[in-house]
Amino acid sequence: MATDPRALIDQAPMSRFQWGVVATMVGLNALDGFDVLSISFAANGIREEWQLGPSGLGLVLSMELIGMAVGSLFLGGIADRIGRRATILSCLVLMTIGMLGAASAANVEILSGWRVLTGLGIGGMLAATNAAVAEAANAQRRSLAVVLMAAGYPVGTIVGGSISGLLLVHFDWRAVFVFGAICSLLFIPLVLWRAPESIAFLMHKRPPNALERINATLARMGHPPVDALPPVTDTPKRKVPLVALFSPQLSRATILLTLAYLMHIMTFYFIVKWIPPIVKDMGFPPPEAAGVLVWASVGGASGSLVLGLLTGNIRLLALTIVAMLLSTGLVILFGQGQSDLAGLSMVAAAAGFATNAGVVGLYALIAQSFPTSVRASATGFVIGVGRGGSALAPALAGFLFAAGYQLQTVAIMMGLGSIVAAGALLAMRGWKPPEAG
Repeated sequence: MATDPRALIDQAPMSRFQWGVVATMVGLNALDGFDVLSISFAANGIREEWQLGPSGLGLVLSMELIGMAVGSLFLGGIADRIGRRATILSCLVLMTIGMLGAASAANVEILSGWRVLTGLGIGGMLAATNAAVAEAANAQRRSLAVVLMAAGYPVGTIVGGSISGLLLVHFDWRAVFVFGAICSLLFIPLVLWRAPESIAFLMHKRPPNALERINATLARMGHPPVDALPPVTDTPKRKVPLVALFSPQLSRATILLTLAYLMHIMTFYFIVKWIPPIVKDMGFPPPEAAGVLVWASVGGASGSLVLGLLTGNIRLLALTIVAMLLSTGLVILFGQGQSDLAGLSMVAAAAGFATNAGVVGLYALIAQSFPTSVRASATGFVIGVGRGGSALAPALAGFLFAAGYQLQTVAIMMGLGSIVAAGALLAMRGWKPPEAG
């Protein structure tokens, strides 16, 4: 009987090449993190040059979220049809063009259009990289690999924010987007060199040269070639992937994980978007308020790494639920305010730690809960719906503030999203995916 290369990868130790693929995906997610917040780094310059009011600036800030939602929903499905690698490369092209376009925009309408295009690439990128990193790792390290990939996001915001600060000292806001375009462009040869198409995808699709490509990747991983591929056991379905996600076998996971991601990301984006104005309203100058957000990102990166290390000894589902419960408590604590900047920074870092740990835990749960045939589609659907809903979080908090609610009350209400998410994950207990993937 022919050896199944997927089983070989699952059972063998991780090779240096496989960790290299994981590292490439970490870098791609860091690029996503920078590209998402690049508009925030450039916001003050944009507002001053075009004399934008709060509503106009808010519209520009929301554009990439719309693109990200659409990109996650539709490009995730494309990654299940044309491959993870091809989708990643296509998204890098979109992001490069979008960032260059933003740097050359002559007015706010053109800039908004380029941000939507950039968001399309960012949304599709996460769906594809989540699937690619899960399929490059062995069974023992799969959750850790996905968590490490997700940890790239806050790292990208920290590094990208620091470099943007240096650029803005010498250049105008357009330099932020030029820098992002250069980084996106440089990742294209890196992906071509270090990230072959996943073996799991080739096994599922069986293109004419599947055996040659699989053996080439196995050799790079340090495994012997296989003489033939085992028979196809999962007959391709005629249903489009999004419909397949709501089949009797998958609907429970799709609905519960989508609800969990949507509600938790509302809490997450409340913290990410509202820390600077909240801290400024407490009487601290804007640069120090931005510094508190950096500490939240540092906490987020730490939360990703700690959750990843714990996945070897504690069940991922339990870890993610605990992180979400902690998120609610720490967001509420942040809402109580602190007497000094150091106290605010510590609470923000702790809140970032818990909220980001919950997000990356969800990414890992998505990767292990769906079979290869729909993994990228599932990731795209869950994240697309969640990111689309997350665009409401800053607006909802703003509406509550405008209605006269104090920070303490708003923080309690926004923190409840993570409680609902934890409840959705509790309902996942005992469920197993229909196919290992």
